[in-house]
Amino acid sequence: MADAAPRELMALLQQFTVETDRYVDTISVRDALHRTDLNALGIMMGAARAGATVTPGMLRQALNLSSPATTALIDRLDEAGHVRRSRSSVDRRQVHLEMTEKALATGTRLFTPLAREVEQSLAEFTPEELALLSRMMRKVTDATVHAREHAMDEAPG
Repeated sequence: MADAAPRELMALLQQFTVETDRYVDTISVRDALHRTDLNALGIMMGAARAGATVTPGMLRQALNLSSPATTALIDRLDEAGHVRRSRSSVDRRQVHLEMTEKALATGTRLFTPLAREVEQSLAEFTPEELALLSRMMRKVTDATVHAREHAMDEAPG
């Protein structure tokens, strides 16, 4: 019986991932944005929160894209008014990417309904339960990153 709880939790995490993907697919189609564009904006938002500078190389690596695909992505985001390119003041060869106010407004419009629903579902938990859930999600996320890195190490070629 003790083994049933971790299996159920794994199944719930998998279901959460599927439902999150379905939500992103729905808003991507509805708002005519590529899924990769939304992922790039999410990465850029996280970098901005961390005070990190986003470069094309960083996006390429984070999204596992080829250089041409990264260029196409940045061109789409630029043409849509979601990013602004600028040259580094330290090394003029390096391009920095910044999210625009339009991108922030679009992200807010697209993801606020999901955030509102999730916040409502978490409201019934005590601060201690939320702390435990946060700890669990950090550990699960770290384990997922580790598994991805391990899979990359074992990739053929």
